[in-house]
Amino acid sequence: MYNNAIEPTGNSLCGFFQRLVAPVGSWQALGGSMMSRSYVQISKSDLELLAQLARKDRAHFFSRKPATGRLYSGRLFAVALCQGAALHYLDGKNGVKDFDVWSFYTKNPEKPFPYRRRAELDLGIPKFGKTIGYEHFVGRKVDLIGRSLNGADTSDPVGTLRKYLREGKTESARQLAQKAVILLEPANLLGTVVWPEMTP
Repeated sequence: MYNNAIEPTGNSLCGFFQRLVAPVGSWQALGGSMMSRSYVQISKSDLELLAQLARKDRAHFFSRKPATGRLYSGRLFAVALCQGAALHYLDGKNGVKDFDVWSFYTKNPEKPFPYRRRAELDLGIPKFGKTIGYEHFVGRKVDLIGRSLNGADTSDPVGTLRKYLREGKTESARQLAQKAVILLEPANLLGTVVWPEMTP
């Protein structure tokens, strides 16, 4: 359950171990929102949930911003879990503070995807606990971000993203390359490790 999968913050270890004697599954007894990281393993079904949230967010965003929807609704070529949660999916050790989900589009010559656009959604399940500061959520916070890339080869999303990360021409690419990138879409590539590049 959650007992050994959460790292305490702001409380003494003594108090933490005292809380461990509470009934298993008692989230309030384990400190709830006071836990900074979850060490529960991320499963394929969790990746599918994140992909679903990203799809719903894109649909909502494009409905509110039809001008952007006109430019980008048909240009998505990959969605990926990035940063610390992606690294945790690989090693089971990094822990999860929140989930960073990035949608990648082929750049429209008319205008780039709005890089400042970011949405924050509730994961909706208590499996990984809660993100500090978002105690009103049922689950961890999910950050949804988008980028448009020049010359993206939509037939090879893995190769395109690896090239983007390897070249590191932008601050975003350099930041993402510091940890891990796991594909959520295309659906047939769910769970594919884009980064770090694995040697055969």
